[in-house]
Amino acid sequence: MAAASATTAVFFGTTRTPCFRRADASKRFPHPFKAEAVSDVGFVTSQLSGVRISFDMSSQLPSISTPSVPALQPIVARRICPFTGKKANRANKISFSAHKTKKLQFVNLQYKRVWWEAGKRFLKLRLSTKALKTIEKNGIDAVAKKAGIDLRKL
Repeated sequence: MAAASATTAVFFGTTRTPCFRRADASKRFPHPFKAEAVSDVGFVTSQLSGVRISFDMSSQLPSISTPSVPALQPIVARRICPFTGKKANRANKISFSAHKTKKLQFVNLQYKRVWWEAGKRFLKLRLSTKALKTIEKNGIDAVAKKAGIDLRKL
């Protein structure tokens, strides 16, 4: 076959039809994640993770920087009573064989609508049953004042 030096004939399958391609292997099968030359660009960016690697010629030290994406924190109501300050207790779960494993005993928190006489309205609160008994006994104003809670903001 009289082809130029830049191309070569390649046969696929049984039909024996030639498919002409470049003979240069690096251009024939380009690697999708191949990094560019550092001297040409000054930095290389990975396509998989987005990490940028830059190379300073004066200090001869590479520096790696990752993209700054703020971490999303889920908004979760804490299991703490705002009136009494009660929170989960760390305890041991004891099996029949007396094997101890750690467990949490959570506070009995309830969502309740409590009438606030001074504000002439209901307040929707998440409080412990102990705080509910204390509010029934002393009144919501006294309990909120002792806990340092401003009921007008609720």
